Amino acid sequence: MAKIGIFDSGYGGLTILDAIRKQIPEYDYLYLGDNARAPYGTHSFDVIYRYTLQAVNYLINKNCALIILACNTASAKALRTIQQRDLPRINEPYGEADRSTAGRLEMVNDKMVNVLGVIRPTVEAVPAITKSKHVGILGTPATVSSESYMLELEKIDPSLVVSQQACPMWVPLIESGEHNKPGADYFVEEYVQAILNKDPQIDTLVLGCTHYPLLQEKIAKVAKDVNIIAQGDLVAKSLKDYLERHPEYTSQLTTGATCTYLTTENADRFSQSASHFLSAPISAEHIDL
Repeated sequence: MAKIGIFDSGYGGLTILDAIRKQIPEYDYLYLGDNARAPYGTHSFDVIYRYTLQAVNYLINKNCALIILACNTASAKALRTIQQRDLPRINEPYGEADRSTAGRLEMVNDKMVNVLGVIRPTVEAVPAITKSKHVGILGTPATVSSESYMLELEKIDPSLVVSQQACPMWVPLIESGEHNKPGADYFVEEYVQAILNKDPQIDTLVLGCTHYPLLQEKIAKVAKDVNIIAQGDLVAKSLKDYLERHPEYTSQLTTGATCTYLTTENADRFSQSASHFLSAPISAEHIDL
């Protein structure tokens, strides 16, 4: 029997994990943070894809049947390639992938495996929220350069006017624990004001990074009277609906209501920081990808 895997380059995916466990607590979860190589947002497509595929491979080998890329950068840069190129090999009922080629994945018997992202569930909520039809996306440089949000929003509602703003300082501030300090206010105001200056008609801002909810109060102070969309509850609701529609996965998943935490950095450091994110003590294990 299998678990649900949650992957992020760092700590931000904990906001997704927390929301998911509140809506569907019965399943067993395995969280993996690639903190040793975070942040992903400044890396090239090839590096992000390679790192993400390594994490997916690890989670599959740890018996995860369903994997959520709780990272907008990985969802933007790696998800489509993994779904189209790698998952068909994983889900072949027989044989084993050629492990002599870097990045190839080992087959997992005849079980169904799928990898999902966080961008689609987020954009699906936007049209019902915005009144002006002017939307802003705040994200990492990699997410912004991918234009994934713009492309997905255009598919859903071509009449939307979408602006983007890269916020390269936000993840380092959060990862270092500096986001609650007054010094973070400058960088929050800089990026939020920049996107509002691009389009003063924006009435909805999408936090296109799972770290950003930790800055939501500061963002709201700058973006007054603007709807701010965080991803946790939206992704959790989408996953719950997905599981209801796909019994081939629910039949594999165990329901012990457990959660295991893995990190590529120092386990004690991760445990301390993750406990702050989740407002509850956790104990993590160090692994190498």
